[in-house]
Amino acid sequence: MKLNMPQMDEPELDVAPLIDLVFLLLVFFMVSCSLVKSEGDLGLQLPGMVAQAESVDMPDEQIIEIKANGRIYLNSREYDSFASTELPTLTDTLRRYKAACDAAKTKALITISASDDTKQQRVIDVMNACAAAHIKNITFSGAEGGS
Repeated sequence: MKLNMPQMDEPELDVAPLIDLVFLLLVFFMVSCSLVKSEGDLGLQLPGMVAQAESVDMPDEQIIEIKANGRIYLNSREYDSFASTELPTLTDTLRRYKAACDAAKTKALITISASDDTKQQRVIDVMNACAAAHIKNITFSGAEGGS
């Protein structure tokens, strides 16, 4: 026996209340967001570099000599041990030199003078120290004598 099922109507979705809700949310977020003061509008003064009162005579360049035995001299003064690959004392001195050059608005220039018998790894160690101090102007000069 065949039963007659009542015909169901196709469900409909009423879009008008959804549009009203979206506009209400849009107006709410526009009003609430304009009340918050953004960080860019705050009157903050960040610390800057202090101008020097008197000029300091800086040498045009710093000369780093690398001897054949691995000893490193910056302007005729020995830095770090010959076995150290990190060169912390030289790196700190180069950082202070870079900061002084930045304050004086000059370029930090380094000349590396390696003896003919110097191992290449030692030159790389010195270049790494310069890179750690953010010094980019490095030149090389020939050694006057192999000691």
